[in-house]
Amino acid sequence: MYIKIDMVLEMAILQVKEGSNLQFESDFAVASQFIASIPGYVNHSLRKCIEEENKYLLLVNWEKLEDHIVGFRESDAYLEWKRLLHHYYNPFPVVEHYEMVLESKK
Repeated sequence: MYIKIDMVLEMAILQVKEGSNLQFESDFAVASQFIASIPGYVNHSLRKCIEEENKYLLLVNWEKLEDHIVGFRESDAYLEWKRLLHHYYNPFPVVEHYEMVLESKK
């Protein structure tokens, strides 16, 4: 079965400074409330790389691109997100957005 879904996926690979993984994960859990408060936010996940200890993958689903780049990035919630998390990254992550072409489900 193939389903077309109209959502935008934000993707960022996060390189966290060595020795700060546990505190980063704790602060990320706190910061999650801020991103989740934005209209147009759908859900997010943070995944830790198996091969590289300090590497994470952030995936966020938004209803539309503007919900992220305007709604979130221009909000007070983003300032809190930034305060809690941005000092962990080296280098600063590139954030990209993807639209669904095709999804397969069993």
